[in-house]
Amino acid sequence: MIGQKKKGIKIVLDLVINHTSDEHPWFQDLLENPKNSKYRDYYILKPGKNGQPPTNWRSVFGGSVWEPLKGTEEYYFHSFHVKQPDLNWENKQVREELYKMVNYWLEKGIAGFRVDAITFIKKDQSYDNIPADGVDGLGKCTKKTRNRPGIDVFLHELNKETFSKYNCVTIGEAPGVPYEQYGDYIGENGYFSMIFDFKYADLDVASGSEWFKRVDWNVLDLKKLIFTSQNEIQKEGWGANFIENHDQNRAISKYIKEEENRTFYSATMLGAMYFNLRGTPFIYQGQEIGMTNFKRQSIEEFDDISSIDQYYRSMDEGFSSEEALHFINLRSRDNSRTPFHWSAQEYGGFSKVQPWLGMNDNYKTINVEQQEQDPNSILNFYKKMVQVRQSKESLIYGEIKPILEEHPTIIAYKRKLDAEEVVCYFNFSPETENVELESYEYDILLTNYKEESATITEQEYTLKPYQALVLLKKEAN
Repeated sequence: MIGQKKKGIKIVLDLVINHTSDEHPWFQDLLENPKNSKYRDYYILKPGKNGQPPTNWRSVFGGSVWEPLKGTEEYYFHSFHVKQPDLNWENKQVREELYKMVNYWLEKGIAGFRVDAITFIKKDQSYDNIPADGVDGLGKCTKKTRNRPGIDVFLHELNKETFSKYNCVTIGEAPGVPYEQYGDYIGENGYFSMIFDFKYADLDVASGSEWFKRVDWNVLDLKKLIFTSQNEIQKEGWGANFIENHDQNRAISKYIKEEENRTFYSATMLGAMYFNLRGTPFIYQGQEIGMTNFKRQSIEEFDDISSIDQYYRSMDEGFSSEEALHFINLRSRDNSRTPFHWSAQEYGGFSKVQPWLGMNDNYKTINVEQQEQDPNSILNFYKKMVQVRQSKESLIYGEIKPILEEHPTIIAYKRKLDAEEVVCYFNFSPETENVELESYEYDILLTNYKEESATITEQEYTLKPYQALVLLKKEAN
């Protein structure tokens, strides 16, 4: 591909093979000829029961997983949106069609795939009702549709027929996989090169799909989730580290609870904290300039179907409209989908016309144009952060060992490869915190505060509020 060969840029595509759009030619053929379409068995169709859907399963985005197929007494299945009918992976012909498509792109020379919602491809074939877990009388479909027994057969076949034939990278979006199965997913003969672990991304809610079930948490909770993830991944393979993506709210608004503390320092501290963990770090658009959550005034301002569902479900579960709106403002996926802030111009320089989604009001003060001109901006810190990581092998390939594990406001760890050791401290507090260093001299590789010296020789160091400090250990005193 032109980008890879001439510019040194590798392209990874999003691979969606759990479902298609309802506008896909296969599904359109089914709609036009529901009883005789050759694509009937490409999707999951079931007859209704006494005028009701086949089961009481709730889709990830709310409502029944079943939608009536017009002109029949049947329903089609969708784990997610009604416009995203699930493919029938039990049909070998469907799988072969998908493998052909995957290989088409790999033959073109792309570097690999981020594999979407892959743990949903295997359904419980009993299609029985499940106990209701909400006032809507439905139960979460994940109990019957996510990471089900037998999925290993499909994933082994997918890898064998596609990925293993090419020099490519694959990142599985694999929610619901317990740590004891990580070897199957990212081990030496795993299905994927790496997977995303959502456990610390969803620490503020009891369920990743039910935002109104809020969880109070502290830095110690976050730390334990991160290091449990790191330790379990290291046992088996390689991780994909992130603090933001298109399905999450903005990191600085989630991990820094007090709005007044969402500043350059907390944004850069968060960035450096996750970026130097073991694994491949992923930067989501807008994160590198410190984009924050918005605050919408009414549900009509939201576009995300999941947010709208959560709003009405919150009220069905007994919360007021004000409380429901608060929950949605906190966790809406629209927070990370607002138009990107290129400049202080109207619509953030993203468009000359009104975009599909309302802007975040702070685009005039948080934007690329302004930060490119400021050497002390979040954007320029991220550029330096990337350079530092690339300059030290231990920050890429080294083992990771947590330190200060019981400290209530500091996340700290060591990265070590052969004789090279890097020590990282991240203060999640708006107050100063003292730490005891080992009896070595250290070079400062990275910090978000100006230091009087590039070397630390004292054993006691005072971390400033929301300071990130990455040190290279020198010879012993």
